[in-house]
Amino acid sequence: MKVILVDDERLALIGLKKILEKEVSGVEVLATYSDPTEVMTGVMIQRPDVVFLDIHMPEIDGLELGRKIQQAAPDIEIIFVTSHDQYAVHAFDLQALDYVMKPIKKDRFQQTLSRVRERLNLKREQKGRDTNTPLICCFNQIQFKMPGQEAQTAKWRTSKAQELFAYLLHHRNQIIHRSTLLELLWPELEEDKTVHQLYTAMYHVRQTLKAYHMDMVTIQSGHLEAGYRLELGEVQLDSERWEQEVKQWKSVDSSTVDAYEHVLGLYKGTYLGNYEYMWAEPERERLRYLWLFHMRQLIHYYQQQELHEKVIENTRRIQQLLPDEEESYFILMKLYDELNNDYGVEEQYRLLTTRMEQDLEIPVSQNIREWYQDWKQGLTKIRK
Repeated sequence: MKVILVDDERLALIGLKKILEKEVSGVEVLATYSDPTEVMTGVMIQRPDVVFLDIHMPEIDGLELGRKIQQAAPDIEIIFVTSHDQYAVHAFDLQALDYVMKPIKKDRFQQTLSRVRERLNLKREQKGRDTNTPLICCFNQIQFKMPGQEAQTAKWRTSKAQELFAYLLHHRNQIIHRSTLLELLWPELEEDKTVHQLYTAMYHVRQTLKAYHMDMVTIQSGHLEAGYRLELGEVQLDSERWEQEVKQWKSVDSSTVDAYEHVLGLYKGTYLGNYEYMWAEPERERLRYLWLFHMRQLIHYYQQQELHEKVIENTRRIQQLLPDEEESYFILMKLYDELNNDYGVEEQYRLLTTRMEQDLEIPVSQNIREWYQDWKQGLTKIRK
């Protein structure tokens, strides 16, 4: 167990350190801090399992510091140490694991340590399950990834078998009626002429899963094979895993920005984007918007910090994955204007007009056209 101790009273730090090292086997005190302004840097560098945090400190409120730690590193457990029991409710409002009162009583402290061990054991079990869990990748194209191996792009006997699997995967844990599948895959033929083709495609799906060692994914047949239901078992989807991780981050600041950018970088492309499945479009749009929303927050933070290279880097990533997103071009046009980079402004406007007017045959938004015309006439400088 790796821990960090925070208390503005030096003697309290020494006492807590001695108790931990005496009462807890396998404990490693990574650092002790009497200056709370140094804590966030220490947390991000040391990455402890637990932070013991004094609530009442003169320079910074311990509850606020705990909130910042949770935002920066949600996996770190926080245990508040306080001389005033009225802070206990606030501690649990922050979802702290526990709190202990000063002076520390041995029996009560043992209860806290038991809770810590239990929580850390659960986390290790969960991490082990995630690491050893087969994965189905859905960004761009369907791939199968076994633990410790590279992802393999699935090869299907027919395009119908591929879409059948994708549709059942998309509607996992739901019974999909046979008539729905027949209408989806063979809309031009009568039902009685396509039932055999459905059975054949289903056979190929099961064989493909078996070939990629994904036969733990099961497809159950309903009564008289009137419908089918796909169940993942222990297998996970990369899109679900990514969504769970990205939703952990509520805001961007100096302590969270690196982790924020990392998880957004795991969005590798559009959900089932390599396939022209119209039924997948609502989910594509939902995940696209989720990613774009958080990317805009990240870029806004970099704008506030005047980190121009980071603004450019992340805005270009939006253009790479979502070339129809007009605002990304406009952000860079205005930034290049601030940097007196006339070529950059012209290049972004050219890319935007090419994409919108030539490729999509729709006009560039009026406010962007007007801004550009004003810029050409040198009016943006006057407005500033």
